[in-house]
Amino acid sequence: MGKLAALLFSSLALTTIFSFFILYSPNPLKNFTKRDPDHHDQKYSFIKPDHQKEKEYCDLFKGHWVGEVGGSSGYTNSSCGTIPKSKNCFWNGRQDREFLNWRWKPEKCDLPRFNGKSFLRILRGKNLAFIGDSVARNHLDSLLCLLSQEEIPIDAYKDPEDRHRIWYFENHDFTLTILWSKFLVNGNERMINGSSSGIFDLHLDKVDDKWARHLPIIDYAIISNAHWFFRPIYLHKNANLIGCVYCNDPNVTKFDVIEAIGMSFRSAFEYISQCKECNNNLVTLLRTFSPSHFENGSWNTGGSCNKTSPYNDRYHVGSYEWELRSTQVKEIERVRRLLLLQGNYNKKQLGKKFGVLDVTRAMLMRADGHPGAYWGNKWMKGYNDCVHWCLPGPIDLWNDFLMAILTNGSDLIL
Repeated sequence: MGKLAALLFSSLALTTIFSFFILYSPNPLKNFTKRDPDHHDQKYSFIKPDHQKEKEYCDLFKGHWVGEVGGSSGYTNSSCGTIPKSKNCFWNGRQDREFLNWRWKPEKCDLPRFNGKSFLRILRGKNLAFIGDSVARNHLDSLLCLLSQEEIPIDAYKDPEDRHRIWYFENHDFTLTILWSKFLVNGNERMINGSSSGIFDLHLDKVDDKWARHLPIIDYAIISNAHWFFRPIYLHKNANLIGCVYCNDPNVTKFDVIEAIGMSFRSAFEYISQCKECNNNLVTLLRTFSPSHFENGSWNTGGSCNKTSPYNDRYHVGSYEWELRSTQVKEIERVRRLLLLQGNYNKKQLGKKFGVLDVTRAMLMRADGHPGAYWGNKWMKGYNDCVHWCLPGPIDLWNDFLMAILTNGSDLIL
């Protein structure tokens, strides 16, 4: 116990600093492996083929980045007034702009640019919520910028921590929400002598009420998470300790980060599929893992991300990141199969839809799109942000994907 107390005390300073840097990846995994992702990939196609001409499905998520002035961003850091300062890379002094001049090109079709007018028309009268961590908020901020070119939203609600926000597009009766959650399931940080320890207890049989209590009024939910799992975590189920991540307890089963993430997503998807108070036509989209790109160290050991253009390897897939992404996808496939089986007995369940917004492959190539040193955090000078994404930037692609999914949403039906 004495050694444990000493260890916890010595790590308290780093833990305090880390609390400001919401997301990090202690395993930057900068050495990627060239491999064929289709070897362990499921295709998620949202453009229907012409069966008469025997055309193939187009996998929007399989492609490469091509040079194009302006890329796919439909706004600038001047035309969007809602960009958080930490993601406004030009405002923070970034000079190069080459990272904006790229567009995602699927291999067998074209991906249409985001259209704010069409998006708001499709979601008129609906509530779309992003559920997840600060990268989920990053995604929402991109969408907010794109939509604000069509209609300026009302800033309708903000909680004291800026973790639950609501914007309302009055002309289209459309509501955009962020529901912030570290782990998707219930997670509490251990406090030692009144101070943060950096150690968390997760209860896998209880989803995080911060998002769950709002689920009944949501029409579209985009769920994502991962980066908070890279720290000491103790896993509980039915009031029993079942294992831990990044711990040295001799009598506790060790779990890999990916296993813990899979169990968390399984709990979240099962909860949604069984939610009796929810909209029977609720659409849930998994936004897959968004990789960090720390090089020459991790977030707190001098890691940086100084590239100014994408990686040339169109299949720049790192085995660990891809395994993490595949675990997330397996969990959504699992709940889809369960709903199909239950459909013979519970007709109401048939309305719920689950799909995948698969960003991992595209973003593995974009080490150039992070704020890096240009995130303006006065409390953490000298640290780089290689987790989140500049606005505008490569992350705007995610909303091109989202637009395509919504436009061809019938392919999501079980």
